[in-house]
Amino acid sequence: MTHLPEHRRPGAGRARAAPAAVVRVCREVWRRGREIELLQRSFAFAALFFVTLVPLLVVIAAAVPGSGTGITEWITDALGLTGPGRDAVHALFASRGQVLSTTTAFGLAALAVFGISLMSAVQGVYERIWDLERGPWHAVWRQTLALAALVGYILLAAWIGTPGRGSVVQPTLAITVDSAGGVLLFWGLQRLLLAGRVPARQLLAGAVITMAALVGLRVFSRLVFAPLLVSNAVSYGTVGTVLVVQSWLIGVGWTVYAGALAGRALTRTDPRAPTTADRRP
Repeated sequence: MTHLPEHRRPGAGRARAAPAAVVRVCREVWRRGREIELLQRSFAFAALFFVTLVPLLVVIAAAVPGSGTGITEWITDALGLTGPGRDAVHALFASRGQVLSTTTAFGLAALAVFGISLMSAVQGVYERIWDLERGPWHAVWRQTLALAALVGYILLAAWIGTPGRGSVVQPTLAITVDSAGGVLLFWGLQRLLLAGRVPARQLLAGAVITMAALVGLRVFSRLVFAPLLVSNAVSYGTVGTVLVVQSWLIGVGWTVYAGALAGRALTRTDPRAPTTADRRP
């Protein structure tokens, strides 16, 4: 029997190309991440998220019947908290009755306006990732719609653990809805905030990578952040809990931005060739 040389065997080229592509993507993410100051922007994401979006989520979750505790359920599930850790996060937020009795229409409107600033910051990073000009100011409706989509996804992710709790199919249902919804969310956010200036097929890779990285962050959080939160809550009280939650949000911001960067790098077959977004008139 005649044996083909290794380099001529079917699939040998693809087998060698896959690791090379991974290395290229990692190098591109590292290089571009330093250029756009990815870590600093992740810090800004965490601060804006906690200051602007968390209060809005608390109010909406309190006003929607059957939505559970909203943001608290989402945080405790993502961090894998139980017992004292879960209690420490719940202690950060007021009860449903307190929220509804102290919230005014003006306060809710102000929270919505401030929440849009988070989406404006995310849009700015996405535009820098794809080397695009800043979008026009009057396109704020895109940021508003993006904010509504993000709030809806977080509330859905918090609620999805309720139906069929304790049943065999419930974990599978939650994982499927959470994963599929996350890919659609990050795909749609990029498409919406970039105003269609990048082809949708090029954005899909970034959405899938972002969701996969968030799954990895969840595993890391359960191993590191969950025990750290419990120890900090005992040592420093509420301040310790806030520090751990903020650190986790920094990780979320870095994952969201790095996923988009990796998606762009992956869609470029030749690193020296400009993408559609690079070709400006």
